[in-house]
Amino acid sequence: MKNWTMMALAMVVSVGTVQAGGAEAGRQEGMLDVNGARIHYVSQGAGTPMLLLHGYPLSGELFARNRDALAAAGFRVITIDHRGYGQSTAPASNPGNLQTYAADALAVMDQLNVPKAIVGGMSMGGPIAFEMWRTAPERFSGLILINTIANPAGIVEQNIWKGMAQKASTFGPQSLAPELLKDMLTGQTRATRPADVAFLTTIVKQASVAADVAGATVLATRPDSIPTLKTITVPTLILEGREDTVYPPEYSLKMQQNIPGSALVIIPGAAHAAIYEKAAAANQAILTWARTNNLR
Repeated sequence: MKNWTMMALAMVVSVGTVQAGGAEAGRQEGMLDVNGARIHYVSQGAGTPMLLLHGYPLSGELFARNRDALAAAGFRVITIDHRGYGQSTAPASNPGNLQTYAADALAVMDQLNVPKAIVGGMSMGGPIAFEMWRTAPERFSGLILINTIANPAGIVEQNIWKGMAQKASTFGPQSLAPELLKDMLTGQTRATRPADVAFLTTIVKQASVAADVAGATVLATRPDSIPTLKTITVPTLILEGREDTVYPPEYSLKMQQNIPGSALVIIPGAAHAAIYEKAAAANQAILTWARTNNLR
């Protein structure tokens, strides 16, 4: 077992604790010095740790509608902003790659005294979770795969991500919002819930150009994780939006068929950001799965 504590720069540079009643009880928020970057995190609740990893080019606030419900049900929900996204920053020498994102997440667990957790990865967070599993499977008590994929990117998808990187470099992070929001949310949601569009747009705009390029490169060059699926031995939940056009349900079905004993829940009326768009349904699916597998 690798000593991840020694790999991390084990100094908390700032931590804010909110002492409040209700769902906000036990909330901590701060910045951690991790592998040369400053990683923003939120930890809410007490109980079984659950680390949630956001997708491209978002932040931990993607899970804003999940933290309260899951914390109230007995979980310690931890969300992070990958380096260069949200409030996190990264050195110019290492804006991010798959191995670094995985090492950052494991180092955050170290600094927050979390020996093992249910690890959930949305979209790009899925390949990061797979890399964490290949590196340190003993850190997992469960796995949640959210609108993600185990296959490597094909030629068409590779060029889509290269185009995203080029657009961010030329026109700035805000230019990616129109490209991505049409796939993040269903047409119905975009038409009737403009606040949801504005919220996700704001998150997209927070990323740095370097992070947008690094994340797009990770997605374009991600390894084939299909062989990894058969090695997963912890309880696994696969969540999918029925209207996801980025990684459609067929990919989730393939993952379910390759992970022994895994469960697949397809959420109607949801697209790529199902965890946010249909948060109540996603929360219920997670809680039912966790109860079934004695994870809390």
